[in-house]
Amino acid sequence: MSDPHARPSLGERLFGAAPSRRALLGTAGLGAVGLALGSQVLAGSTAFAADGAAPRARVPSDDVPHTRTWMSWPSRKSVWGRQLGGVQDDIALIARTIARYEPVVMCAPDDYSVREAQDACGPSVSVIGSIPTDDLWMRDIAPVFRRDGRGGLQAVGLNFNGWGRKQVHTDDAHVAENVAHLTGLPFVRADFVGEGGGIETDGDGTVMATESSLVNKNRNRGWSRDEVEAAVLDAYGADRMIWVPGIKGKDITDDHIDVTSRFVRPGVVLVQLPPDDRDDAWARDAREQFAVLSGATDARGRRLRVIRVDGPDTVRSRRSDFVDSYLNFHVVNGAVIAAQFGDAYKDAAAKRTLEAAFPGREVIQLDVDRLMAGGGGIHCSTMQEPLP
Repeated sequence: MSDPHARPSLGERLFGAAPSRRALLGTAGLGAVGLALGSQVLAGSTAFAADGAAPRARVPSDDVPHTRTWMSWPSRKSVWGRQLGGVQDDIALIARTIARYEPVVMCAPDDYSVREAQDACGPSVSVIGSIPTDDLWMRDIAPVFRRDGRGGLQAVGLNFNGWGRKQVHTDDAHVAENVAHLTGLPFVRADFVGEGGGIETDGDGTVMATESSLVNKNRNRGWSRDEVEAAVLDAYGADRMIWVPGIKGKDITDDHIDVTSRFVRPGVVLVQLPPDDRDDAWARDAREQFAVLSGATDARGRRLRVIRVDGPDTVRSRRSDFVDSYLNFHVVNGAVIAAQFGDAYKDAAAKRTLEAAFPGREVIQLDVDRLMAGGGGIHCSTMQEPLP
């Protein structure tokens, strides 16, 4: 990665203003392991050898085998208000479901929240209080885990700044580095400001993202798209960036791509499209993503195969900001954890599509309406740690 001192504006973007949200450890006793093994901050030249002799570090795709899934317990009424209890129920349901397939570590901000989360999640989930958090969106606040090419992992921090300082992130801004310290992984700080939910990777050299969430003055002020692209490719160990325009200012994330478009495997993507009679900004955005990706090629020169997923015609929630995404799923060892919305026909069709896309994995659909009424979903609330 490039010299972090070459862009003095990075420190300004991260810390220039007061923050203002939206070995396996096993499934028990993570706190007893005492994992403060220390981590080192690596310069990019160490991660990517300039002489080409060292293997290249790369963020793998979501479907590789996992060591565990990281999650965060929602605890702040200042963020969630009267919705907090329902959101906690949904997070506990997601955690218990994932724990049937792989270990889950739930971070909680204080002793009371640790007890509350453990009671809700049960003994199959490890709840720890050593990594405090402000909110639940672990996809955006946790490190992106990168295989170093030598059989090890690195934890890459994307400099979370509250989605452009839209929400308090005093603790969330430090989760990535704290996870690295707890696990003993080397910590690498990316040169750009972004979130894990804003960038999709196929693990084979290609990434995709919305311009609205990265080429944005609230994250990377003064940067051109080419500069952002170079920094993202560097952090992910990728060769090609596919951009879709996205939407600025309509939601807290400025339109993360993981709600609408997801890689299945190299050369294959899923895109969710709305019902034909919808013509709001999000519907137009989804159709544009489908069109762009249908004409795109990846780092290997393959024309992308785009699989259409039809969004639900009806949902149970009446919230205007409800995220009705079948594609905000989390891939785990042996399963895909996705949402359902009470539209029996479309729910079943989406399940069949996911089963075909991920053969050999069980597709579990959950009612997590309370969470998705808060602007995010199952993928947004989880972060996988791959095996090295």
